[in-house]
Order: sequence, then C-alpha cells, then structure tokens
Amino acid sequence: MSKIIVLMGAPGAGKGTQARLLQERKGIPQISTGDIFREMKNSDTPLAREVQKIMADGRLVPDDLTFKIVKERTGREDCKGSYILDGYPRTEVQAQQLEELASEQGKEIEAFLIDVDREVLEKRMTGRRTCAVCGEIFNLYFKPPVKCERPECDLEKNLIHRADDNEESVRQRLITYEEKTKPLIDYYERKGKLRRIDGNRDPEAIYADLEKLIDAV
Repeated sequence: MSKIIVLMGAPGAGKGTQARLLQERKGIPQISTGDIFREMKNSDTPLAREVQKIMADGRLVPDDLTFKIVKERTGREDCKGSYILDGYPRTEVQAQQLEELASEQGKEIEAFLIDVDREVLEKRMTGRRTCAVCGEIFNLYFKPPVKCERPECDLEKNLIHRADDNEESVRQRLITYEEKTKPLIDYYERKGKLRRIDGNRDPEAIYADLEKLIDAV
C-alpha cells in the first residue's frame, strides 16, 4: 500500500536533506506546505485568493483551510503513489484531518522522527556558514570551511552567517518546536505510527536507516 510519510524533527535535524534524498533516490515526491503557500502568493484561484487575504491580514491560515490546500495538492498526479509531507501536520487536529485524507486516498500514514540531541542541534545551526560565491554550506563544528578552486573564493569575506542562527534565536526556535510538536509526537506514539531515527549521525547513515524503515512498513 502507498504511504503518506510524515517527516518530523527539530530545526537543524536535517528533515529537508532526508526528504531530498528520498525524492532523488526513491522517486517519492516531497510536498512542502511552505512551498505551497509561496506558490499561492502568485496564483489566482479562489483558494489562493482566500489564503492571500488571510496572510495579508497577518493571520494564521486555519486548520480547515490548510487541510483543503494539502488535499488539493496531494490529489495531483505526482502524488498517486507514496509522498512525503514536510511541514504538515503541525497540530493534533491537522493529524486527525490527515487520517481522513489517508483513508480517502487509500494510503497508510507513517511518521518518522529524526531525533537529535539539543547540543548537536544548537551547534548545527549556530555553526552554519554559507559561501556567497559557490553556495557551499559549511559548519564550524562539523564541516569546517575549505577554500574552493575559484579565485574569488575568500573564506574571510565570503562566508555568510544567517542572522537568525545566533544562539538566542536558535534556543528560542528549539523551545517553540518542543512546545508545539510534543503533542504531535505523543499522538503518533499512541497510534503506534511513530518511528524514531538517531539523527546525531551523518546524513548518509540517517538515510540508510530511514530507507530501511520505510521499506519495512
């Protein structure tokens, strides 16, 4: 049976990397609610106009409307088989709505939590640096910057440190994540649908375990 794969994990856990690897290697499409909302900013459908008005007013898109959007997107041809949900569900209500959608689509939901120690998460985010020349992403703790072959590459001048990757912002993001996501983790644990993966390792090791678990369920 085809699956709806719910990938969960704190900021810095590497959800995006794993979703990309699954898409590239197993052909499982990644459906990101963030991408959907960005796409809707430039759309002119009744649903898009409704979302645009809510966002323009600075309000949060309500659960029922978010569900409609996810339902429409996952009803397209590329989601006929299994697909990955990134950024959804975020609440227990959304998780219950997703159960309805899975039943309609004849799919099973499997939730995977990439579990990473707090200290590792903080180092991954505060140590992150991006080369403005080639776009390569480094980390001061885990992947120190290395000069590439381009003559214009200057590690002293070209490394970008995102403003929201400072220690205080990172800690606040992790606190917010824990407060909002714990009920969702508990929900999937009660349902017997949660699989935990050790996310303290390199991406390839995490992917190997994730792939095995997906193939096994």
